[in-house]
Amino acid sequence: MAQHRDGSGPPAANGAPTQPLSKSDTAAPKLNNEVELGNMPKETPQPDIMQMARIGDIAGMEKLFETGDYDATYADDEGITPLHWAAINNQYAMCKFLIARGAPVNKKGGESVATPLQWAAQRCHYYTVHLLLQHGADPLITDAQGYNTLHISTFNGNLLLIILLLHQGIPVDVEDAYGHTALMWAAYKGYPACVDAFLRWGASVHAKDEQGFTALHWALVKGSAGCIQKIIEYGADRFAETSTGKTPAITARELNTTAAWHKALYDCGYDEDGNPIVPSWPGASYLLKDRRAFTTKFFFLWPFVLVWATLVIFAGMPVYAGVPFGLLAAYTVQWVGRQLLHYAPPDMRQFEKTPWMAGIFAASLTLVGLNWFFTILPATAFGDAGTWFWNFLFALYFGLTAFFYTRAMVDDPGFVPKLNGIAEQKAVIDELISQWKYDEGHFCVTCMIRTPLRSKHCRRCQRCVAKHDHHCPWVYNCIGVNNHRHFIIYLVNLTVGVLVYDVLVARYFSALTPMASEECNVLAPNLCRVINADAYTLLLAIWASLQLTWVSMLLFVQFLQVSRGMTTYENMFGVNTRPPASLASAFTSTGTPLDPSVAPPAGSDVGPHAPGGGRHGHHHHGGGFLRHWGRLLGVDTFIQTARGRGAASGAAGRRRGAERNPFNRGCVTNWKDFYWDQAPLFGRRETGAAVLGGRPVNYTELYEIPTDIPRAGGGRRSGGYEAVAGEEV
Repeated sequence: MAQHRDGSGPPAANGAPTQPLSKSDTAAPKLNNEVELGNMPKETPQPDIMQMARIGDIAGMEKLFETGDYDATYADDEGITPLHWAAINNQYAMCKFLIARGAPVNKKGGESVATPLQWAAQRCHYYTVHLLLQHGADPLITDAQGYNTLHISTFNGNLLLIILLLHQGIPVDVEDAYGHTALMWAAYKGYPACVDAFLRWGASVHAKDEQGFTALHWALVKGSAGCIQKIIEYGADRFAETSTGKTPAITARELNTTAAWHKALYDCGYDEDGNPIVPSWPGASYLLKDRRAFTTKFFFLWPFVLVWATLVIFAGMPVYAGVPFGLLAAYTVQWVGRQLLHYAPPDMRQFEKTPWMAGIFAASLTLVGLNWFFTILPATAFGDAGTWFWNFLFALYFGLTAFFYTRAMVDDPGFVPKLNGIAEQKAVIDELISQWKYDEGHFCVTCMIRTPLRSKHCRRCQRCVAKHDHHCPWVYNCIGVNNHRHFIIYLVNLTVGVLVYDVLVARYFSALTPMASEECNVLAPNLCRVINADAYTLLLAIWASLQLTWVSMLLFVQFLQVSRGMTTYENMFGVNTRPPASLASAFTSTGTPLDPSVAPPAGSDVGPHAPGGGRHGHHHHGGGFLRHWGRLLGVDTFIQTARGRGAASGAAGRRRGAERNPFNRGCVTNWKDFYWDQAPLFGRRETGAAVLGGRPVNYTELYEIPTDIPRAGGGRRSGGYEAVAGEEV
């Protein structure tokens, strides 16, 4: 698949080109033999001016210029200038000094005949890149191999640098000497986040290189299912042929990436031949009309059938028949759901990524309410005053639970508003660079916004959420600044409501069981009376009481976190107050030419910027079925917090947390801020509006800690704060 001017053709079945590649095609696109500082030739030392540029010795450079022997326009025999060396070594101040002294910013030099901008881009020094761009550096100039700055940046997969360059007006589909676009390079290198960024920017999935290969063909070289899937999602031709008639399917077969190809096709709703998977059952046309809407509605309502059918079968049959038939019914309902998942959108192919768990709770809540209204209330309506009181309490707490659960589910959790257009995005990037804050902790490469303090980008919601607590599958929504209070009130009312329901069920059975039969198969007579009296109500009460397990753990963690002025995310991963990583020297990896004879090795992504850009990178934890459900139920968070292993737990941790958490204003003040702010309890909150230390703040616009708000234990905080980064809770 090498598309080079030396005549190299598509690869053979083993992935090697059918004709030998030239040396220039197989060599890495290095800038100069001396680019890698570890391989500096000792036999030909450079003049002092070059060494001073490398180490950033401005004072020495000024003295050298005063002698008149050198100036900023000096170039060696290969055309390399001091600005080249300052740029590749990220000597920002030296670059600024040399530019002010007249250094040519577009001077080409070195073996690859590249500009200082390209040298800086190769090492991902985006502050230096921005400086050069601001002083007239041309990003469209190509080196000896035909690569411009965007191509060189894509070799390393540095998403922040790519976003910076795209906002300079570089055409996203600009081609190198062989017709390869940046999207093709990102697909070949296996960078799904970069592929996604280029596609969202408008890159063409139909563009072809000199030999007719598309980005989809190049994605199949690396075999990254994420890259392949993204390109297919944006409408790539699954049957596109090269000039030699090779389709993506043939390319995948020859390069042994068929498994990734088939997985990407399946995730996008196609069979192994690339044809749409069309269900044959009735109503399929409604599903295909809007897969996301249908999947969301179905997986919220289908659990009603699961919970109701299982309880009815368990209660209506003898235990030796009810248990197997009930389990069979539950399995059948879930099996139907799993079949439908095959036709769901790619990001909803698992139960926990649909409203399935929210539907289970909503079904349980509905069945309990109906059981109380039609069964327990009529049977206890003419009881003593105490029974009336318990019925009144249940009605109150049931209504509050339903209301606040609905609000937690449907309310905007506090999405950070997006910017209006590229001009505003560029202004934000320029401002962050001027403040030395253009990094993953301050800028979201997905939402293209400056990230406020305590915000986090949620993969499920695909938005940044202000004061992000966690994404809750039980309400199918993020919990953030707007609905966090509703969420905790819902948990409190649910806990009390279940306890009151248990009291009513006990009173209901105390009046009903004396008249019930003692005959049953295995159990004792007293228990037989209860089961024979109303097995359905008994099982429903047991099922409702089981909810107290995860709810009590969740309440414990939430109450502890509010007392400390923390969120679940901060409790698990800590509040990061380290300086931005971008102030340090960045990355030193080099790109390789688009040569498919040797596909890039798996795991060759460079640095935290490569696959997704540190802040939004996500690790996939193992641990199997139990660990997976432990995370969904909040067991892991509870255990770590209870054992003192949270980020701010334990005596030492509390001391460190008080120092590192600038939002902790003391337990009493934290609770006042959380519950008694100005937002209406039953109305809608202004997005991001909250209270910190008794003062109104808006977390969608809070980028620095207010210095006039007292901290816990007295004193005031000065300086900035870095938003936490890491894995989604």
